[in-house]
Amino acid sequence: MKLLVVILNYNVTDLTLECLRSLSTRIEGVPGARVALVENGSRPDAAERLRAAIDGNGWGSWVGLTLVHPNRGFTGGNNIAIRAALTWDDPPEYFLLLNADTLVLDGALEALVDLMDRTPRAGIAGSRLLDPQGLIQASPFRFQSIASEFDGGLRLGFVSRLLSRWQVVPPPPERAAAVEWVSGASMILRRQMLEEVGLLDEGLYTYFDDNDLCLRARRAGWETWFVPQSRIIHLEGAATGIVRRVVKRRPPYWFQARRRYFLKNYGPLYTALADAAFIVGFSLWRVRRRLGRRSDPDPPHMLQDFIRNSVFCTGFRVTEVENPALREAADGQPSA
Repeated sequence: MKLLVVILNYNVTDLTLECLRSLSTRIEGVPGARVALVENGSRPDAAERLRAAIDGNGWGSWVGLTLVHPNRGFTGGNNIAIRAALTWDDPPEYFLLLNADTLVLDGALEALVDLMDRTPRAGIAGSRLLDPQGLIQASPFRFQSIASEFDGGLRLGFVSRLLSRWQVVPPPPERAAAVEWVSGASMILRRQMLEEVGLLDEGLYTYFDDNDLCLRARRAGWETWFVPQSRIIHLEGAATGIVRRVVKRRPPYWFQARRRYFLKNYGPLYTALADAAFIVGFSLWRVRRRLGRRSDPDPPHMLQDFIRNSVFCTGFRVTEVENPALREAADGQPSA
């Protein structure tokens, strides 16, 4: 089997159905490709609606539905589908992790598969992400560093120019190119790479999983590529509520995932310096914002929440992100 597309649904059933509709006329572009749809612990009617749509639209020949409860996050939900497929008699050569809040455009699947076929050391490749108006969203990226954390907090023009080589979001290439990491919203993975470096880190739950996997692959000698010919419309943050245009308080699991990512990949000292760099830079930015009487674009309580979740307050032990759905299930409460 050449390609398995993995899609998670968590309380975004309408978006998931639109994503499947966009695939319905394009999945045949890769002969034999299938979709593994994981209903990842949504509200009670989600599974029924998905089954009805699959049957009613005749998608059963290429869509398989798996029900999971409670929610396992992005990492756990995707791993459930990947692990199952790895046991098949003809396991997929490639896995495409595709967000439910995406629409697949013509040629997107073929461009990714073609790049992987032509580039044996490519373990991962990502699509060009567009908003509904066709504007390019961020991706690819550079790995986070002490310098980028300071710059991301400070937001001062001349400092950003001095630190431009460390900025997380570089100008996107117009042609397929090797990069550091790509967004997990549309990310194709080579089975051989996964068998060597392991699946998604379920200890991260939902965030920092794409850069973590790309970093592990890079350290094992695999390349990550950006494929601008693969175009995907991404309704950014529709499933999680974390978007640039909506100011919403960051959930605890975002901070926990960031902390785990840095500690496990870079160690205690580097993590402490990265935390300190952001805290200093962001504190200076908050002073400048107040003095300049500028509007506040940041999530509520961002500085306090960041400090509270930094290694200076939580310690240096590598811990797993708390899955709120598992906690609610243990407490007998319904998931949100």
